[in-house]
Amino acid sequence: MCRYRALVLTVTSVNVNGLRAAAKKGFVEWLDQTSADVVCLQEVRAEPQQLPEHVRQPDGWHVVHAPAAAKGRAGVSLYTRREPDRVRVGFGSAEFDGSGRYVEADLPGVTVASLYLPSGEVGTERQDEKLRFMGEFAAHLKELRERAAADGREVLVCGDWNIAHQQADLKNWRGNTRNSGFLPEEREWLSRVLAPGDGGYVDVVRALHPDTEGPYSWWSYRGRAFDNDSGWRIDYHMATPGLAAKAVKGHVERAATHTERWSDHAPVTVVYER
Repeated sequence: MCRYRALVLTVTSVNVNGLRAAAKKGFVEWLDQTSADVVCLQEVRAEPQQLPEHVRQPDGWHVVHAPAAAKGRAGVSLYTRREPDRVRVGFGSAEFDGSGRYVEADLPGVTVASLYLPSGEVGTERQDEKLRFMGEFAAHLKELRERAAADGREVLVCGDWNIAHQQADLKNWRGNTRNSGFLPEEREWLSRVLAPGDGGYVDVVRALHPDTEGPYSWWSYRGRAFDNDSGWRIDYHMATPGLAAKAVKGHVERAATHTERWSDHAPVTVVYER
């Protein structure tokens, strides 16, 4: 029986596209105002000591930063209102545990993780790296779900998965069928993550909005992509079914105007109730 006991758990995930830059453009004000209990950040691109104190360890938050060994690359963080019972950086991968792409924390009855899956580029080593990561990470997702179930826990893996799963998850899907992020093999992999008999996870926002185009969470800075809402939905809450069933609201915190954005991604927030 699940021991998940929080009456309400609000979780936000956002790729900040460089936390130092985002902090100067509105992230700090957003964090001060958010009602989230957990905030998952990706693409932090900074060592903890490079961050101002009010960003590195803001009042009222317990923070774990997992920077990449390669300076100025990747990096994930978790901000939690409650001190975690346990924190784990990486998922046991010899190749990827130092790449700043995964961190998880145990809270009462639930394990929450922040993921930054490699972006890839067709025909390059970056795509090969992405596929290797996907292969290793799929095995971890299964093991994490099984271990949590044995302990009576739920799992929530939030982050920038860098894959649009369905046609409804990006505006210009016809023009991207041969591009990384919407390749058939990537979409098939995500389908396996979501298959009840395989990965066993639930795409929470899609489950809440089954017949919606989007809601998109990333828009290119080029052209008028944001103004035209020509975006991609690549930032997900992937939850075990027990937790997914408790989701009552999921939305993208889209900025009112282009100039008010502090990242090329927008926060994706889900409220889970018992």
